[in-house]
Amino acid sequence: MTHFLQDILRQPDELRAVIELLGGEGRKTLETAAGTVRAARHVYLTGIGASYNAALGAAWHFHSAGHPVYLVDAAELLHSASIPPGSVLIVLSRSGRSVEIVKLLEKARAARAKVVGITNFPDGTLAHQADIAIVLPVKPDHGISANTYISLAAGAAAIVSTLAGTFDTQFVSRLLGAIASTAETIPGWQEQLAKSAWLEPGATYYFLARGASLASSYSAQLLWEEGVKVAAVAMGTDSFRHGPQEIVTAGMRFAIWIDNRLREADLAVARDLRHLGASVMLIGSNLPADAGDLVIQLPLWPSGWQFLMDIVPAQLAAESLARLSGADCDTFRFASYVVKGETGLLST
Repeated sequence: MTHFLQDILRQPDELRAVIELLGGEGRKTLETAAGTVRAARHVYLTGIGASYNAALGAAWHFHSAGHPVYLVDAAELLHSASIPPGSVLIVLSRSGRSVEIVKLLEKARAARAKVVGITNFPDGTLAHQADIAIVLPVKPDHGISANTYISLAAGAAAIVSTLAGTFDTQFVSRLLGAIASTAETIPGWQEQLAKSAWLEPGATYYFLARGASLASSYSAQLLWEEGVKVAAVAMGTDSFRHGPQEIVTAGMRFAIWIDNRLREADLAVARDLRHLGASVMLIGSNLPADAGDLVIQLPLWPSGWQFLMDIVPAQLAAESLARLSGADCDTFRFASYVVKGETGLLST
């Protein structure tokens, strides 16, 4: 068993512990963070790499709740933005030691902005220097961010839910129930993938989603690049319909996360892609069994929260495709676990 697969399979347990922490002894810190965000005129939500993808999912929660944020990649926020005094930066980083994050903390202090840090490493710079640090200790992933990714996403979404007054005991229980149900379905997903022809070495892969699950589509792209060592494309489902559909050819692979609010529109995209000869994996709840070439059924989650674990089928698919392709998903050929330099590819 690869280290990556081991990390994938322990995610339900790690996420359960994170939700229990946020709903228990971490609630006071959440409330402090929520109050700080509520009082700010400008709120930035940022991260880099997998942490930025987690922020992408959390951004949907902020906007949906009527608390708009500026979603900006950490490097762009560092080098290309002026931060107004009195702003709040919600910074996601698993290690809290990446060079862009460390320098961004310096820039925030100079701008008299406050930092809410969400991180996994209590000894990282972000945990030590953030005005409010939400530390979500999970066992570090071997390489590819899996448990660290979902924990950061959960922490950021919990801030919004606390802002809205909905992150109460009852809601935490609903989340824990959804996590338990998801854990029970993972072996079935593994069996489906083992029998499916959707995994094809050398094929072109596109990942489409909307809402909070946009985080999952972009995370899947990164999984293909880091784990399978091949290029992939991620974008919003509707954005794909505005020109990129011209690339569709027979044999292409698509994964589409189904959003219940625009369910029929998404299923129509899947139907048309299959008509054009593409092979489609669908990920969602209560989906028609014949709506895709591979249909992954998710348990029901509270609205907008399935993104915490609807990445798991794509993770399993990436790990399986890496083995089929002869790629080592446990080793980074060029990247480092923590990027501490700002130049080049081979010495960071």
